[in-house]
Amino acid sequence: MNANDILAKAAQGERLTPDEGLILYRDGDPDATMAVAHQLRLARTTPGQVTYLVDRNINYTNACTTDCQFCSFYRVPGHPEVYVRTQAEIGEKVEELIAWGGTRILMQGGHNPDLRIEWYEEMLRWLKTTYPEIELDCFSPSEIEAIAKIEGMTMAQVLRRLQAAGLDGLPGGGGEILDDEVRKRITPKKTKTAEWLEAMRIAQRLGMTTSATMVIGFGETLQHRINSLTNLRNLQDESLASHGNGFTAFIMWTAQLSTTNSLGRSRHRAKYGANYDEYLHTNAVARIYLDNFQNFQASWPTQGLETARRALYAGANDFGSTMLEENVVSAANAYTEENPRMTVYDLHAQIRQAGFTPAQRDSRYRLVRTFDRVYSEAELAPTPIPSRLGAQPPPNFVPLAVLA
Repeated sequence: MNANDILAKAAQGERLTPDEGLILYRDGDPDATMAVAHQLRLARTTPGQVTYLVDRNINYTNACTTDCQFCSFYRVPGHPEVYVRTQAEIGEKVEELIAWGGTRILMQGGHNPDLRIEWYEEMLRWLKTTYPEIELDCFSPSEIEAIAKIEGMTMAQVLRRLQAAGLDGLPGGGGEILDDEVRKRITPKKTKTAEWLEAMRIAQRLGMTTSATMVIGFGETLQHRINSLTNLRNLQDESLASHGNGFTAFIMWTAQLSTTNSLGRSRHRAKYGANYDEYLHTNAVARIYLDNFQNFQASWPTQGLETARRALYAGANDFGSTMLEENVVSAANAYTEENPRMTVYDLHAQIRQAGFTPAQRDSRYRLVRTFDRVYSEAELAPTPIPSRLGAQPPPNFVPLAVLA
């Protein structure tokens, strides 16, 4: 089959084989591919609606031993700029989120060898007790694997303990390209493909919220990208058939390369990176190929607002989040370095400019609030809440341990 035949097959909702996916990706017309991806999006999700999440990324520590070549955020343990967020710092961030009508925190950090599992448990218990209305989607497969190695536990044991302490979901950070030929080159110390997938398999089996990610622009081939998508599709098939709880969404972006990270300084720099058109084309291929995924998220923090709006016509049905805080990609001079957040009003404006109606969702894509008219900036402004940081802890509460 040629690319046109394969695209016609995809337009009928039929599953593509890995070989067909590669042919479509390599030889198919990008505009035609995006048009089919958009039609599939309209058929599989609410046509005139684009969802979004009000949440906040909280990076609890920047200490990390993994040395990813594309990361500008981490500091090696012992570096004078290493930090671990205190209970008060985390609480202030959560309370600002609640004032904005937020429903989730996405908390991630480096692989800090000085933090034991009890630290994570205490943090989760405190957050769940103090802010029970907030979903705790925290850490990533690589962080779970790092904790397991420090504690001499299995990932299943770590995830069960963290879930008992309050963990609601495991975000898909650290996915990059799920092909070890690429991972061994760009992040040799980090979680390999099988371990990343296994952490997600366990989390899904435990009923947690999970998301799938892919980052392009590491000098990988189109075959590597199809391999990565195939790994995600296979696990989604398995989890949905086994217990009905798979990935809630797919999110992709381009590698953020600059002089602040090793790949950006490499003498082979010209081999890396991906432009916005490649991002849109890849997003469309993913929507077609990942036929068992319902939700696809545009990434305005990495691609900028114009490209994110265009992504809504290339398979995406979600505009991400307000991103009240973002530190990781911002460290590599991403869009969010100068524009670190969007208000709810601004996010609504972007969605309406693209021709859709905004709807607020939670982590599992359940609707929180719909908007049948254009709301003013004042109507969508934050509502201050009384601080809970000074509240009396419940009986038998173990306070959050803070490193000296």
